Amino acid sequence: MTHAAAPVASPCNNVCKMDERSGWCLGCYRTLAEIGAWSALDEAGKRAVIAQLAGRREAAGMQRASARDQE
Repeated sequence: MTHAAAPVASPCNNVCKMDERSGWCLGCYRTLAEIGAWSALDEAGKRAVIAQLAGRREAAGMQRASARDQE
């Protein structure tokens, strides 16, 4: 018996504020293109986007820390 993978949930957390430098939403770390395409993506496409988010979140945290250090 084959089990289908669970549908990939949207990473949106209703923060919805874009970072001008990175082009990522500060809530979910997706680009506007990824946000706009989300509902049309297949499950593999959604998983591909999700796979990038942790790295973006980490990079954004390092950018914020660097900016604080420069103040």
